[in-house]
Amino acid sequence: MSYSIAEIAASLGATASGDVTLRITGVAEPASAGPDDLALAMSPKYAEGLAQGRARTAMVWDGADWQALGLRAAIIAPRPRFAMAGLSAMMDRGQGFAPGIHPSAVIDPTAFLGDGVSIGPLSVIGPGAQIGAGSVIGPHCCIGWDAHIGPGAYLRERVTIGARVTIGARFIAQPGAVVGGDGFSFVTPEPSDIEQVRASLGAERDTRAQSYARIHSLGSVTIGDDVELGANSCIDRGTVRDTRIGNGVKFDNLAQIGHNVEIGNDCLICAQVGVAGSTRIGNNVVLGGQTGVSDNLFIGDHVITGGATKVLANVPAGRVMLGYPAMQMQTHIESYKGLRRLPRLFRDVAALQKAVFKSGGND
Repeated sequence: MSYSIAEIAASLGATASGDVTLRITGVAEPASAGPDDLALAMSPKYAEGLAQGRARTAMVWDGADWQALGLRAAIIAPRPRFAMAGLSAMMDRGQGFAPGIHPSAVIDPTAFLGDGVSIGPLSVIGPGAQIGAGSVIGPHCCIGWDAHIGPGAYLRERVTIGARVTIGARFIAQPGAVVGGDGFSFVTPEPSDIEQVRASLGAERDTRAQSYARIHSLGSVTIGDDVELGANSCIDRGTVRDTRIGNGVKFDNLAQIGHNVEIGNDCLICAQVGVAGSTRIGNNVVLGGQTGVSDNLFIGDHVITGGATKVLANVPAGRVMLGYPAMQMQTHIESYKGLRRLPRLFRDVAALQKAVFKSGGND
């Protein structure tokens, strides 16, 4: 894998300067870059490491004096981190999955595979499953009965897609991801302790022993185009209607999406986020790591939650939320500042009480 500086710049829509015929075979941080690497000196802070490495060329920020940095060539991008998306795609060597169908794969005769589909070792493709052209199904994957996966999918090791799941084009799933497991839905013959606590906020409880009956998941999961699912993340199927994920949604690792949840387009769902059943999330929402969202809520478009936020009520569009319970970020920060001042306030009040007490005693 080798590209000239001119080829890379043209592919990224960036500007190339200097000896653009230089070829690179990899990318590296400035301090560890070799002569055939493109150093990622995308800000003055990172450029300081160039003196420790041997890079002849680098990707630099707009306005950088690349010659003063000792480089023979440079790629100048107005938004270097965005250019990294294209550069990393060019330089990604993949996982080494072999093309074609591995002899150990089990494929039902009624399954349909599009042109150029690759099936890895010990993977299972169920009856009626359809896999779009150019898709890569890695080792130990399982595609369930009548599941439909669009073209250009890329499933890493041990991904599971349940029965009747529908997925759009260019789906990416990292190792261990599961789409279409049953929802966590159980009910008791009489109103449960949980239901009473929710209604009375703990004021009334009936602690008699109760057993739970399972509510089966009759719906499935529908996922749009260009969705990526992180490692060991799970999207549960709906109880009656489908759980729905829009186009362009990106999930980090260990995300849990409950039954009947609906998520709009171009959302970011960060690591260890949990969204409880039947919640609706709008477009361009960002849920920071470890955000928890209660059930049957609505989160409007362009909402952002900070890390470890716990959403217990509906959130209007455009809000930035933080804390437990979630509140607008600026309000939470002011509250936190007040909380930090409490010890000093208590000391001041104690000193005032002491002074008043002494003053009264002297009278």
